[in-house]
Amino acid sequence: MKWRIASVAFLLSSLCTGLSWLSLQPVLIRLLELGRRLVSPGTPDAEVLTQVRGFLPLALGLDLVALTLLSYVVLDLTVGRPLRSAEAMVEQLGRLELDPHLTPTQGGPLLSRMQRALQRLAEALRSEQALTRSQVESLREANTRLARAQTELVSAERLATVGRLAAGVAHEVGNPLAGILGYLSLARMKAPTEELKDYLERIDHEVQRIDRIVRSLLDLGRPETASPGPVDVGSVVETCVRLVRAAPELAGVSVDLALEPGVFARAEAGPLSQILINLLLNAAQAMGGQGSVSVVTLREEGEARLVVRDHGPGIPPEVMPRLFEPFFTTKGRQGTGLGLAVSLRLTQVMGGRLGAENLPEGGARFTVSLPAV
Repeated sequence: MKWRIASVAFLLSSLCTGLSWLSLQPVLIRLLELGRRLVSPGTPDAEVLTQVRGFLPLALGLDLVALTLLSYVVLDLTVGRPLRSAEAMVEQLGRLELDPHLTPTQGGPLLSRMQRALQRLAEALRSEQALTRSQVESLREANTRLARAQTELVSAERLATVGRLAAGVAHEVGNPLAGILGYLSLARMKAPTEELKDYLERIDHEVQRIDRIVRSLLDLGRPETASPGPVDVGSVVETCVRLVRAAPELAGVSVDLALEPGVFARAEAGPLSQILINLLLNAAQAMGGQGSVSVVTLREEGEARLVVRDHGPGIPPEVMPRLFEPFFTTKGRQGTGLGLAVSLRLTQVMGGRLGAENLPEGGARFTVSLPAV
């Protein structure tokens, strides 16, 4: 841009100088000729006249340079700067990188109108960009909520289907199991040898495992007849921690409590206790029975939240999508795959949410969110 302005300034200066020279040349030639006639050769006046004639080309060159510089300054102030400002605005419009502090400069009526039009266009595009970003963010949030709702709906439907099937099976299996356990107890008391007693204890252990699965199936299939009321979450946590401290899974585990006072949730104490005990046992098993578990209660965003965090290896990425799926377990024969599924079901019955996530510093965090009172 500057080189173009300099070229235009040089051309204009050359044109003006040439026209001036052509206009003044006849007069100057006549004056010099008159002076030559009036001055005698060899006198000082003749030498001055000769110097004047030699200075004329230099004066012409100095005039050309001065006019070029003056033309360049005038053109740059009146045309160059406004055009560069307009060019910057156009480039920003092309990149959609609009500078709100870029103000139009004065450069004549035409350039001023162009700059004002570009500024209005920039402001309109800036508003459209803000609206588009807002709409994209809203769509992203809506898509996240829709995906979460779809996942919860599929999970709830799966739980409901499994629950209906499990409830029927559990009722049919529960009564024979009670009889088997009773006969096993009598058989252990009358066993004549230690070897036979050992076999009977192993049978009893496996039957007890079947009984736990049946009870979990009954919990999974229990209809939604909850009547939640105000429950002191901190009191429930303290009671559950006292209960599980004696469990062998928590023999080497310390439980740290951070209970915010006055946190009440619309829930049922029994199901909430079952959820918390299950989460504590899972946390202890994830750490191999060694480490610390923290339990936090707080009121946030109109919800009463119960947070259980462990310092174990975390939840593997391939496990996370199936974490709350019924009968899915990573514990082999030691697990039934119903603990978290039942906990999720109980939380949903009380109108809450149960979520799990891995922490950047390691470990996993489970959050129970219930309506606050």
